[in-house]
Amino acid sequence: MIVVRNLVKKYGPQEILKGISLEVHKGEVHAVIGPSGGGKSTFLRCLNGLEPFQGGEVRVGNHVLSPATNPRSDARLLEAVRRQVGFVFQQFNLFPHLTVLQNVIEAPTQVLKLKRDEAIQRAEKLLARVGLAAKRDAYPKDLSGGQQQRVAIARALVMEPGAILFDEPTSALDPVMAGEILELMADLAKDGQTMIVVTHSMGFARHVANQVHVFAEGYDVESGPPSKVFGDPQHPTTKSFLAQTAND
Repeated sequence: MIVVRNLVKKYGPQEILKGISLEVHKGEVHAVIGPSGGGKSTFLRCLNGLEPFQGGEVRVGNHVLSPATNPRSDARLLEAVRRQVGFVFQQFNLFPHLTVLQNVIEAPTQVLKLKRDEAIQRAEKLLARVGLAAKRDAYPKDLSGGQQQRVAIARALVMEPGAILFDEPTSALDPVMAGEILELMADLAKDGQTMIVVTHSMGFARHVANQVHVFAEGYDVESGPPSKVFGDPQHPTTKSFLAQTAND
């Protein structure tokens, strides 16, 4: 579903990603872990065209992003990629002037051109699934952080994407709220939702992911099934990082 080949990302002379390659198949959950500054969030943003990159390519289904991809001339390509790959941010990024329901139906009505009634029906089903049916007419300011993140997840799901990218979705939440979001994401995984998750939760990476990638200094220094990465780490960075996060 997603194929990344030799991805290179630079900010000026600084190389953030130094040739990352991976493949994500339908129904898989890939967790990306590692020390801060390893390029994890930047990597996710390159996958759906939020960040340009300077080398390699990203394939999403039949669509290909390359260093030559231009936001203006390739707007249709980027739109097609973003239809297939949803994104859930750290800071929720809800529209503050819209209700919960309006936030969720905005993209399907504007991008997919769904009729309003159909979009509302789809949104209400997803709000019930994330436990927020009673909050459909509330505004983001009236919700807890965990509730806002659940709305953000419903907003991603309403587009029926092939895959969803999660960028540290629990980092702005307290432990209880974080646990609720991780439980919801685990349920999505059980239902076969393809996901790439940048996370600080070693429990999620260990118990939910099919593949774990350890990013450090722009490289994917170690990857494999959780049993291998956690049970028999090979790279010194992986060993050090797991020792520091043993209680997470």
